[in-house]
Amino acid sequence: MFTSALKSLSSNISANYTISSTPTSICGAWKVYDGKKKSTGKAVSIFVFERKSLESQAGGFGPRSSSSSMKKVHEEVIVRIKKESNLLARLRHPSVLELAEPIEDTRSGGLMFATEPVTASLAGLLREKDDQEKAGGVAGRPSRYVVEDDNGQLRRRELEIDELEIQKGLLQVAQGLEFLHESAGLVHGNLTPESIYINAKSDWKIAGLAFAGPPDTSNTPSNIAPISLSEVLYHDPRLPRSLQLDIDYTSPDFVLDSNVSPAADMFSLGLVILALYNSPHTSPLKTNGNISTYKKLFSSSSSAPSSTNNYLSSRPLPKALLNGVLPRLITRRPGQRMNAREFQQSQFFDNILVSSIRFLDSLPAKTPNEKSQFMKGLPKILNQIPRSVLEKKVLPALLEEMKDREILFLVLQNVFKIVKSLPSGRRAFTEKVIPKLRETFITAKGTSNERDTAKEAGLVVILENIELIGESCSGREFKEDILPIVQSGLESHTHSIVDKSLGCLSTIMALLDFSTIKHEVFPIVAAVFSKTSSLGIKIRGLQAFVVLCGGPSGSNEDSGDGLDGTFQPSKSAKASNNAVLDKYTVQEKIVPLLKAMKTKEPAVMMAALAVFKQVGRIADTDFLATECLPILWGFSLGPLLNVQQFQEYMALIKRFSTKIEDEQIRKLRELSSGSNNTRSNDLMNVGSTDGLFGTNGNDVGESDFERLVLGKGASSNNSDMMGNILRPQPERSASSRAATPVFSWSTQNSANAAPTTDGFGQSQSSTIRAAGSVAPLDNFAALKPIPPPRAGDGGSLKNGFSAIAPMQPSNVQSSSWSTNVSSSARQTTPSSSYGQVQPSFSLPPPPNSTSPFSQFSIAPPPAQNQSSMQSQYGKGLGLAIQPNGANQPVQKKTGLDAYESLL
Repeated sequence: MFTSALKSLSSNISANYTISSTPTSICGAWKVYDGKKKSTGKAVSIFVFERKSLESQAGGFGPRSSSSSMKKVHEEVIVRIKKESNLLARLRHPSVLELAEPIEDTRSGGLMFATEPVTASLAGLLREKDDQEKAGGVAGRPSRYVVEDDNGQLRRRELEIDELEIQKGLLQVAQGLEFLHESAGLVHGNLTPESIYINAKSDWKIAGLAFAGPPDTSNTPSNIAPISLSEVLYHDPRLPRSLQLDIDYTSPDFVLDSNVSPAADMFSLGLVILALYNSPHTSPLKTNGNISTYKKLFSSSSSAPSSTNNYLSSRPLPKALLNGVLPRLITRRPGQRMNAREFQQSQFFDNILVSSIRFLDSLPAKTPNEKSQFMKGLPKILNQIPRSVLEKKVLPALLEEMKDREILFLVLQNVFKIVKSLPSGRRAFTEKVIPKLRETFITAKGTSNERDTAKEAGLVVILENIELIGESCSGREFKEDILPIVQSGLESHTHSIVDKSLGCLSTIMALLDFSTIKHEVFPIVAAVFSKTSSLGIKIRGLQAFVVLCGGPSGSNEDSGDGLDGTFQPSKSAKASNNAVLDKYTVQEKIVPLLKAMKTKEPAVMMAALAVFKQVGRIADTDFLATECLPILWGFSLGPLLNVQQFQEYMALIKRFSTKIEDEQIRKLRELSSGSNNTRSNDLMNVGSTDGLFGTNGNDVGESDFERLVLGKGASSNNSDMMGNILRPQPERSASSRAATPVFSWSTQNSANAAPTTDGFGQSQSSTIRAAGSVAPLDNFAALKPIPPPRAGDGGSLKNGFSAIAPMQPSNVQSSSWSTNVSSSARQTTPSSSYGQVQPSFSLPPPPNSTSPFSQFSIAPPPAQNQSSMQSQYGKGLGLAIQPNGANQPVQKKTGLDAYESLL
């Protein structure tokens, strides 16, 4: 129950509107607050009247004012205030203040109503001008009229009163009076600067209709009570003066003749005009609310305003007013005064600026041809119109005409010129222009995208002014509101619009982040480039790629897109310091697009060359070598290029090649510096068996080899070089050394059985003597002689060795077997080995012996500086085998000489 009662007390305005905490201005008895509707965000002005102002005024008289009489007076004031609001609700005219919410009671017992946004009353503006003049200029003191931006920053209301502003305002007031007198059949009755309000568009609006009523000569029935002059002319000291008739602006018709007619408002209008030019800006009549003083002033021609005393103005008045307007307004006889219509047609408003404003007010009713002519001539006078009028009057009127597609491009040309000339152009653009641009150019999804030539013409104007747009809005506003318009231009079917859209890419990149450029801008540019059949758009797309890769951007005039092969960047081109595409996008998206080009026109080729120059700064050297250089070579050999263009291609190819060479040399040097002591993996190294048997981690050093072959003894801690496959054996007897050696795979004679061998067919002990010395070789297996094989055995080896001529045992040369044999060792010791063999071996059988394998002999040591031949199949086993020819001469040896090679 309590909640419902509370809701009933809450007002509609307080519930549906957000109201500022402090008033922006005080207009008479009203405090004006800025407000905004919660549901729509529409701005309004909230007029609030507080009853406390009545009580505080009456409290000074104490017991002299009875409570009953004061209550009656207060009720009359409340009725008068409500009358003003009710008339505003009934009267709808561009020159009458527009009511947004009707009047209602507040919780504190006051009254409030909402209207269109107003800046101040004319009286408040004149007081502001007086204060500025007293302080010595506009910047002499801070303004009382301060508002708060959406960003929370305070800014001064731009209130100016210049000649054009006065003319425009008076013209609007006269239009409002004409409406009241002729259409509404009312007399305002209290036309003063306090009853004239200036809205957010700098329009002057009539309000303060608390004393309005029908004229005395009206025969039309009306439910509005006529003006009771006997009551309103009497000033009650118990009430604020702002709630009573202002006698300083009252016509003598009211005070002296008690006559209510529209002519009285025209006399009041003349006094308002004098206040605009006077200093201070007040009425020339100073009555202090006293009727007797008023009558006394008009009793003498010297104290009454007239042409003889310059209408009591302290400043010179314009000649247009002195000659044809004021004499017909400030006159004692009502019949000699001009009416509101005649006032609008007076010489005072006969100039190009006022006529332009008047034409602008009636622009919706003009024909398309008249609108077009007006828009074409408007730029000539824009610099003569005051900035406040441009921002608050001209600019909003032009934006309203954007709905007319036939003059859209003309309207936008004037709009951008106004934005550029305004000091507060950034704020005006974001608050007023951007919403209209979105409404006009951004179509909702799902709607038909039919070609609209008028809309395309307006889009061209936007693209031409993209730099001004970028300066007039933030990056976020540009991304949300302007970028979709540019994207629609990129997707247009008109080549000129696509060309303009691609040309403004550098400006776009300065305002957008990397993610937006990569995912929203680049895909559209790439699609346009790949699908277009126009060489001009192709070149423009390549220039866009240059910008996307961080390169310079040139102007349209210097782009060299005349298809003559001359591609000259703009002299004023600047390198882009903005976000560019990443390496992956450049390598995987842009370069394939260039590779897929089929045209070989010189202009296109040179534009592509500019793209490759930027790619070379981003891409890897491997990519340049494998992808870019082949494309560049293909493009450079185009049949249409001239010598200079070919040389430019060659210069870039050489530059890329040098870059690749330098980078590769640097890499190789870095690798070589970290692997100076690497081991060779060549399996053909003499004495190496790692490729076949593996290694146990021990190598035979050069010093160990010298001790071995020179007979100085082997190292006691040296392990088997063959991985324990060749095991040391005890020294053999002379008879055993004289036996014919035999391999494990050869057929042994039953008469000469081999000694005990290990699992690999090797003897358990072996003693090898070097030539000229007797020293045990512990690292070698014993070579055991076997009886000669039967004659006739021969043939090819099954494992692929070539047939080797047999050899008599007496012809066997000395042979030694080692893991690592250096060339120096072979030169020092003629009986050194020719290579490594598998451990299961013995000397070849004598001639005419029978064996299932081919017969071969171990060749004699090579001559000095003669390299040994390796068999094709021995390479894989680490063996060096020297075949012997069948006709090789053999010298027979007898006795121990036949086994000299074994020592």
